[in-house]
Amino acid sequence: MITVTLYHQADQAEKSEIKLLLEKMQQSIPHQLIEIDVARTPEFLEKVGPNLPMLECGPYHLRWPFTEQDMTVVLTSASQRREYLEQTGDRTYQQRVERGSRFTGLDRFVLWLSRHYMAVFNTALFLFVGLAFLAPVLAESGQMRGASLIYKGYSIFCHQLAFRSYFLFGAQPFYPLERAGVAGVAPYEQVIGEVDILTARQFIGDEYLGFKTALCERDIAIYLGFLGFGLVFSLLKNKGKPLNWLVWILVGIFPIALDGFSQLPGLASNMPAWLPIRESTPVLRTITGLLFGVSTAWFLFPYVADSMKETRAILLGKLEYIQQMSGKGG
Repeated sequence: MITVTLYHQADQAEKSEIKLLLEKMQQSIPHQLIEIDVARTPEFLEKVGPNLPMLECGPYHLRWPFTEQDMTVVLTSASQRREYLEQTGDRTYQQRVERGSRFTGLDRFVLWLSRHYMAVFNTALFLFVGLAFLAPVLAESGQMRGASLIYKGYSIFCHQLAFRSYFLFGAQPFYPLERAGVAGVAPYEQVIGEVDILTARQFIGDEYLGFKTALCERDIAIYLGFLGFGLVFSLLKNKGKPLNWLVWILVGIFPIALDGFSQLPGLASNMPAWLPIRESTPVLRTITGLLFGVSTAWFLFPYVADSMKETRAILLGKLEYIQQMSGKGG
């Protein structure tokens, strides 16, 4: 027996007319009717659109206005398709039927996640960035074991170079290389020593210089950009259009790529004399990181929201079907 889903709004007179036609067709084309009032669940209205009622049967659907003949064609096609799939023993089809007859624990988790994904993301990102700042706090308080665990764990995600990191509880908030030309601060070479990548990565600080964050300046800015936009997006109830892809490239990707890659020759040895050597500043790293984080979140989050809406509508439809079938003793 096929399943027919009728999407409608409670005050639509056409609903009764359609139900009468379906009852008339019940003997020739047996079917189960599921009624969904889209006014009760906004996700359904977003899924099916404003032109209601809408009749859905398998992969086929009809939007009002439609005739009895249109309904007969759709229900007959769906019935013949089901019979063919059952006769040919299509395992994928049988699995879909089996999954559609029960609402699993995984379904409930995915439904919950589709409603609260931004809260989960924002909380996880807040904790992730927070731990990067907790490392120097622990080091300052003498709890080096805990600090070391964080530094070691975060070394997977970041280069942690001391001359490109923020420092807390010290004489300066950062110790850039001399060639960065940052006025008003003592350069890395003067206070820490000769530039060596491995040493700069392993050096976490001391009581006088302070202790570095577990993520570099640019990474902290990127994640804070994601978090900042994520909070705004949540306040807007996960609504908004995605950032234009060209704007994303020009504002988000190009500046960070230019600032980041132009520093690479400065970290290598035996580079040609004609190749320009530069070092970015903490301010530039922070600005380009924020631009990348905010613009990337703005580009991606609306698409994620649309995907979650669609997932939520599918699962709510499945739940509605199971509940109505249970109520009918099906």
